[in-house]
Amino acid sequence: MLLGGVQLSVVTALGVRMQSMQVDQAEDFRLLAEENRINIRLLPPARGVIFDRNGIAIADNEQNYRVVMVREDAGDVDEALAKLLTIVDLPEETIAKAKEEIFKRPPFVPVTIADRLSWEEMAKININAPALPGIIAEVGLSRVYPWGAELSHVTGYVGPVSDFDLSRIDDNDPLLQIPKFQIGKTGVENKLERTLRGSAGNRRIEVNATGRVMRELDRVPGTPGKDIQLTIDARLQAYVQARLNGESAGAVVIDLEHGDLRAVASAPTFDPNLFVRGISVKDWTDLNENKYRPLAAKAVQGAYPPGSTFKMVTALAALEDGQVDPEETVWCPGFTEVSGTRFHCWKRGGHGNLNLHESLKQSCDCYYYEISQRVGIDKIAEMARKLGIGVKHDLPLSAVATGLAPDKDWKRRTRDESWRIGDTVNASIGQGYVLASPLQLAVMTARLATGRSVTPRIVRAIDGVETASGAGASLGINENMLRRIRASMDDVSNHLRGTAYRSRIVAEGNEMAGKTGTSQVRRITAEERAAGVTSNEDLPWERRDHALFVNFAPVVNPRFAVAVVVEHGGGGSKAAAPIGRDITLQALYGGPPPLEAYPSGDRDRIAEQQARIAEMMAAISTKATGDRA
Repeated sequence: MLLGGVQLSVVTALGVRMQSMQVDQAEDFRLLAEENRINIRLLPPARGVIFDRNGIAIADNEQNYRVVMVREDAGDVDEALAKLLTIVDLPEETIAKAKEEIFKRPPFVPVTIADRLSWEEMAKININAPALPGIIAEVGLSRVYPWGAELSHVTGYVGPVSDFDLSRIDDNDPLLQIPKFQIGKTGVENKLERTLRGSAGNRRIEVNATGRVMRELDRVPGTPGKDIQLTIDARLQAYVQARLNGESAGAVVIDLEHGDLRAVASAPTFDPNLFVRGISVKDWTDLNENKYRPLAAKAVQGAYPPGSTFKMVTALAALEDGQVDPEETVWCPGFTEVSGTRFHCWKRGGHGNLNLHESLKQSCDCYYYEISQRVGIDKIAEMARKLGIGVKHDLPLSAVATGLAPDKDWKRRTRDESWRIGDTVNASIGQGYVLASPLQLAVMTARLATGRSVTPRIVRAIDGVETASGAGASLGINENMLRRIRASMDDVSNHLRGTAYRSRIVAEGNEMAGKTGTSQVRRITAEERAAGVTSNEDLPWERRDHALFVNFAPVVNPRFAVAVVVEHGGGGSKAAAPIGRDITLQALYGGPPPLEAYPSGDRDRIAEQQARIAEMMAAISTKATGDRA
């Protein structure tokens, strides 16, 4: 009875299956018998959206009408393309590129012939589908950057996956085999590619002997890429870009509470949408041959001699090592002689006797020539790295610079030379081998302002899950020493003899503490110095000094640190400090500050500047919202 029951169950199951195949699925098998077949096609997932800290989309997706061809379904490719051209007008260049791609790929892979078609073109192709075997009109998604050039160095851009991309990345994702599938090329788009990409879905379709799609049998949707929220404030970023307009420069704004990067701007910039849609030869040539390097993210990639902004590093190293008493004075006659070589102060006649506080306030070079010889380069380099210079900060941005905090071992290892005392003297004022990016200078300033190892953070959350704060633990530097440095930086901006006094903030409670810097890019000969040093205005642009400014604000309970580098801008107090001040006020007020925050003599000029920038920002905002609509 048991055996008979098992046999009966098996016979019953077979009968049910036969009934299903012969009756319920009879139509499916009849179509298959008539030379139909089932194709499985990948469904690209929706790419994750990138938002700013306020939820504004800065890298989004938009509908894209396109036409694709499957070679094995089309038969004669030339004939199929000729039929298509009788329906829609496509450039010869587009057709030629499509043919090349069609024969490079396996015959079953859909190859995009043209995209960004109009609705009318899409409708024409669909109406004529029976006469176009192997040619399919699809609705896909394409990347769009609503804010255009304002955030291009942060978001980066996407582009079609190339053979070069496939050769350099270890990724077996089948999506990468889809012709013209877009992947991140630079910036956040590139560094967080796997997070943003998602995973493929698929659909099973039934096609007849002529390649015409009969029906969709089933569909398994892919997993969309994860949305990413950055710490960047798009409106502040747009302001910074507008304020840098006309300069070759980089600027960084960092929030001192969590290390959030509120703005990371480089000028000039470029429109990333050009690359998504296929940049023209002319546009590429214009960008690539521009001497101001719009494709370079100067704020994070640029490595510049930090000039006098480095003096806080030297001062702290000397204080911590006990090599200098803050009240001790050093005589500045306008130069210091070391091993038979004169190292000059920027002030030809000298500053006289100065202590540490006055040396920073007036940016005396000779003071640092003297104390650096006492403390030595190794201790200076150690302090520089503690403050974030010569350290590569871990950010999902392209080519983040490490900078350089040189020491004796570095020179021996890389140059096979011994370190010289003159190298120390040069490094003490941020010249010689020392290099830092605007990002590193902003981190340095943030750590000076807080006494914590503030770490820059640009990704705030991934799919709603917040990332770790960059607030950082204590640096372990004596707080009394830090207070002296901060007090000196306060006087740089707010004392009549401070080098940034003309760019001060007068709004009570929002005053800033800063430090100007000017770094030479050329050697001044003894003959030129004797005859009178040539002013920056009389030199070719590329031989002028770099202008730098760093600051934090407010002086009491600081909220933001800012760093600005203007390439070949001349003096830091003249070219960089006004920009730093304006950016700081915009961050503090969350928008245009009142004119009363500026010195009275500047208010008319600032009013005109604010009106001009407001007009630029309104145009940017209108374009961004218009693109989304």
